[in-house]
Amino acid sequence: MDAGGRRAMNARKLGLLLTVVCLVAGFFVLGLDRYFDLAWFRTQQHLLADQVQSAPWTAATVYFALYVLVTALSLPGATVMTLAGGALFGFVTTLVLVSFASSIGALFAFLIARYLLRDWVQARFGAALAPINDGMRKEGAFYLFTLRLVPAFPFVAINLAMALTPLPARTFYWVSQLGMLAGTAAYVNAGTEIARLDSLAGILSPPLIGAFVLLGLLPLVARRLLPLLRARRIYRRWRRPARFDHNLVVIGAGSAGLITAYIGAVVKARVALIERHRMGGDCLNTGCVPSKALLRSARLLAQIARAPSLGIREADARFDFADVMERVARVVQQIEPHDSVDRYRAMGVNCIAGQARITSPWTVEVTHADGSTQTLSTRAIVIAAGARPKLPQIPGIERIDALTSDTVWSLRTLPPRLLVLGGGPVGCELAQAFARFGSQVTLVESASRLMAREDPDVSALLARQFSAEGITVLTAHRSLRFTREADGQMLYAEGPAGEVRIAFDALLCAVGRTPNVEGYGLEDLGIGLRPDLTVDTDDYLATLYPNIYACGDVTGPFQFTHTAAHQAWYAAVNALFGRFRRFRVDYSAIPRATFTEPEIARVGLNETEATARGIAHEVTIYPLDDLDRAITDEVAGGFIKVLTVPGSDRILGATVVGEHAGETIGEYVLAMKNGLGLNRILATIHIYPTMNEGNRFAAGVWKKAHAPQRLLAWAARYHAWMRR
Repeated sequence: MDAGGRRAMNARKLGLLLTVVCLVAGFFVLGLDRYFDLAWFRTQQHLLADQVQSAPWTAATVYFALYVLVTALSLPGATVMTLAGGALFGFVTTLVLVSFASSIGALFAFLIARYLLRDWVQARFGAALAPINDGMRKEGAFYLFTLRLVPAFPFVAINLAMALTPLPARTFYWVSQLGMLAGTAAYVNAGTEIARLDSLAGILSPPLIGAFVLLGLLPLVARRLLPLLRARRIYRRWRRPARFDHNLVVIGAGSAGLITAYIGAVVKARVALIERHRMGGDCLNTGCVPSKALLRSARLLAQIARAPSLGIREADARFDFADVMERVARVVQQIEPHDSVDRYRAMGVNCIAGQARITSPWTVEVTHADGSTQTLSTRAIVIAAGARPKLPQIPGIERIDALTSDTVWSLRTLPPRLLVLGGGPVGCELAQAFARFGSQVTLVESASRLMAREDPDVSALLARQFSAEGITVLTAHRSLRFTREADGQMLYAEGPAGEVRIAFDALLCAVGRTPNVEGYGLEDLGIGLRPDLTVDTDDYLATLYPNIYACGDVTGPFQFTHTAAHQAWYAAVNALFGRFRRFRVDYSAIPRATFTEPEIARVGLNETEATARGIAHEVTIYPLDDLDRAITDEVAGGFIKVLTVPGSDRILGATVVGEHAGETIGEYVLAMKNGLGLNRILATIHIYPTMNEGNRFAAGVWKKAHAPQRLLAWAARYHAWMRR
């Protein structure tokens, strides 16, 4: 929304607020509150009863409208009106009138408070309210129902509090209608006996209040009992062991599995870790570690090529690609002890090599390389089986020796012509690396731009860099078929200009990863999968069985090593201590980085996502070509883009494109995680000159755009006066 739109909305809100304030003030100034007193009603009861008797429909309509108005404006008097209705109209009629009038009035109060206050409250306290918002989205109806069942909770306060949450208005209405019915009946019934009442305090006796409290707790208790009853039904067909060999069995020794086993060992649980391939999983052996080692060598070549820009007249590098790949293997071997069997056994983890299969909720069978088997019994199981590269279903690909991020590390000869399928992070990183080593690289992407999950300006900047480095980028091209012809291997693809023919010597597929969900018993236990084929888990990472958890790439929603490690803490703690307390996974500030040059890093929302989801936002951009450290290092390109709540410094997301973006983004991750805004970043001392200083300058751009112009005008007048 632009500034004009916000001003118009603020004007409408101010008008509504003044209207409500005037109506409420008039109620008290004119002394209308005296007509909502129990003593006044008793003096007028016979007169009012005669009017109801003479015109019952008119009286009921006026009563209904007045009740809605009183509750909508949150005026005192609804209780007396309920009692009066019971005395004048009888139990059944009044119960119907009050039930609907109170719910409709509450809905109006809810909508007024939401319109006037929710955006401001969420903008100011959104980070602190995030857990409450999440809880209300999932269980808001239960919470509201509980509060409505207990008349001791102030009616007005509930309307206001619920208005500030994401609870849908429709849900608020029907839950209020249902939840207030019991309390309304008690008050209406008291009204039919109004002659016996000495005061409003006599309506609800302590035993009756206690009964309502117990009634209010019933839905929450039921909410907690339902999972237990469901679990009991699920476990019914399985025979539980009399005792257990382990507290926790972890399937998969990648990032998620290693951290899960580590946490279990730290808290002195007996843990078994099963891995069928290599300790360390994809990250160590075929993912993060080897790819970053390769990128480092490629970056050195690019820096040497740019030597003249640093005042070095001439620089050259001679290399053998096989030596580069041997270095990659050496780096993997150097880091390997961090994830080794010896290290984890020293911690007390029972490391087992073999193929795991879950045979019951408490037993895992392991098949060893020699064909022998063993069965482990365990209190809890964590599935951390990871994912594998996906091969696209393109005709003819079965006749091509396609490389993936798993197998590319076996290369020792540089491909003269490399075809890369996929313009996501993996495809872009490896395409740039091989181009810098000397391959003629063609990248084919079906989407309209590279890095389609990032903003268009990010994609455009990377595309320009690729073009400058001689990489041919074919976006919006659909792969049709692979062929082997007399002059080599070919891909035929269809793009905006028609069909193209691409010759290549090696094919690298980087079109995504698919979770490893086959071969270890999920189907036998009935553990379900989501549409994207990840293991279906709840907010606590539990599967269909409350003692079987999943974390990492096998369950998503993010396929990052650091996210897998983040989830592993929740999986381990919930699996081992869930009977006392479980923790919902926090995805509020998940960072990501693509290690191309320039690097691309992000946390939270970008413009594309915020717009698609209809989230109001402001955009602040600081170009890094203005940053001193970027200028001195000859890397003056890219930008820092920060999304904030309109009119607030609260950060919704940040994107950094430039040198060391993966490190620079960390400050925004910390800020978002802890509810810190751009004002705090601006007030923080940053070392000069560093790339990280760009964060402070970005905060300064935001501050300048939100400078109090009227106050500055008065300051100018003051300083002018002081010069006289």
